[in-house]
Order: sequence, then C-alpha cells, then structure tokens
Amino acid sequence: MKLTDMQKLYSLEGLTAAVTGGATGLGLAITKCLAAAGARVAVISRDLSGNASEILAELDGKVSFYPFDITETQKSQEIADIIRADLGPCSILVNNAGNHCKKYIWDMSAEEYRKVLDVHLTGAFALTKAFLPQMRENSFGRILFLASMTSYIGQPQVCGYATAKAGILGLVHTLAAETASFGVTVNAIAPGWIDTPMFRQATSQDPARLQKILGRIPAGQIGSPMDVGHCAAFLCSRAAGYINGACIPVDGGALIGF
Repeated sequence: MKLTDMQKLYSLEGLTAAVTGGATGLGLAITKCLAAAGARVAVISRDLSGNASEILAELDGKVSFYPFDITETQKSQEIADIIRADLGPCSILVNNAGNHCKKYIWDMSAEEYRKVLDVHLTGAFALTKAFLPQMRENSFGRILFLASMTSYIGQPQVCGYATAKAGILGLVHTLAAETASFGVTVNAIAPGWIDTPMFRQATSQDPARLQKILGRIPAGQIGSPMDVGHCAAFLCSRAAGYINGACIPVDGGALIGF
C-alpha cells in the first residue's frame, strides 16, 4: 500500500462528526483531534464554559456549536436533521456528554439516579437512533461512546454513574451486532485517570488518594485529555474499520495494575 493511501485511511477529511459534551474536558480534546484529522465537527452542548468558545473559534472554521440538552429526547431527531442541513450527512457520532451525582446510595434519591441514566444512556441512545439513518444511507459510520473505569471496577459514591457506564458496554455490543452490515462500527473508550479540572479538584487536597491512584497505574503518571482524543480520532477513521464492539481502555495500564 502506498504511503498516500495509508494517510487517507487515518484522515477524516470530508466527514462530518457530532460530539456531545464537546466543549469541555475530554469532549473538547476529542473535538480538537477530530478537527485536526480533517472532520467538520458539530459540538452539541448545553453551554460553552470557561474559554471553550475561544478555543473552538481557533479551530479554523471546522467546528460549529449547537446548544442542546440531550435529555430532551423528543427533540433528538430535530437536532440531527439541523446538523445534516448545515454540515451534510453525519458519519461520526461521539456520545460523550455526562453528569455526576457523587453520593452514597443511602443518600441518593431515585430521581437523582434516574437523571444520571437519562444523560449517559437514554440521551445517548436517542441521539444514536437519530443519526444512524444518515450513516446507513452512506454505508459508512463510526459511533463512539465514552465508558469508564467504573464500567469494570467498583468505586464508592458513583452508583448512578457506574450503572450507566456499565450499561454503555451492553449498548455498544448490541449496536455493533445490529449495524455492522451497514458499514457502521460501534466502539467505546474507557478513560482512566485523566488530568482534567475535575480530577485536579478531587485530588489536590488529598495527596494520599493521588498516590493510591498513581500506584495502580503501571505508567506511573496521569493521562492527558489528548490521549483520549487521539484514540477517538483513530477509532473514527477508516483505519479502524475492523474494530467493532470493543471498549479500549486509555488508562496507562490501570485496569491491569496492582
């Protein structure tokens, strides 16, 4: 295979991607990497926080912002149609939007639990259903979910989040089986401990916790948001066409550490 052909396999040039929660944290890193690979990116988010608007504006016109609350599932098809009209058929969907409710189960209400599932699972399901016909129409698509270490291991005070992230694995497996014949792959990334504002807030005043985390990671260091973005760009490329129904940990080896 010629070098130019290899480069095309990793390029997202000419493709439209939608990224939920794509204006902050890991989502912003994914947005940057998809745009750098050539994709037109529709960032779906309830709001632009911090300096996200300035960062997105720097991405050379490759990024458009669409205010939307993914829990409003009755409007999922509407936002998918708007993005198609603006940017063309969507070939890539990254389900990254999420929320947390850090409480022990005895302190968490059923409503709080349900709200976490509504974002991570129900909202992602509805958007996937809305965008999937565009991918089937073109016989090509990449659907990506953000799983978590809590998809595999138990952590206290995140029962809603852990339920949702474990559920994502079941959704990925089923969708991969259902959509493969249409040229669509469905995968997930399970980020480990990544250097985000949320992580720094959780560990800055708790050095013992930080050392415990580092002791579990064979790489001996916390990951960068761009580590997740790079993996996402690869899984969304044609080069990853035979990877389907998988969840790839981006964790420095934390899942196999001790």
